[in-house]
Amino acid sequence: MKIFTTAAIAFVAATGAAHAASIVNADQEPRTVVVTEGGNQSELVVGAGETVQFCQDGCFVTMPNGDREALTGGETIEISGGRARFR
Repeated sequence: MKIFTTAAIAFVAATGAAHAASIVNADQEPRTVVVTEGGNQSELVVGAGETVQFCQDGCFVTMPNGDREALTGGETIEISGGRARFR
C-alpha cells in the first residue's frame, strides 16, 4: 500500500509540474517577479542561477522591468541581464 501511495504522489507531482510555468534566472543576482494567481498577489524571488516552477493554473507575472504577461502554465521565462525572455 505504501508503494502505491508513493507512486500516486510522484505521478501527481510530475503531471502538475508538466503544466507549470518555469522561470530561470541566468543573472548573478536574485531577481523578483510579482505573480498574481487566483486573485492573490505575491513576490517570487528567484536566486542567481536558480530555476523555479510556478503558475499551475494560469497567472499574471510582472517582470523585473515592469512588463506584465499572462501565462497559461506551460511557458519558460529566462531572466538574463535583468530582462525577461520567453522560450
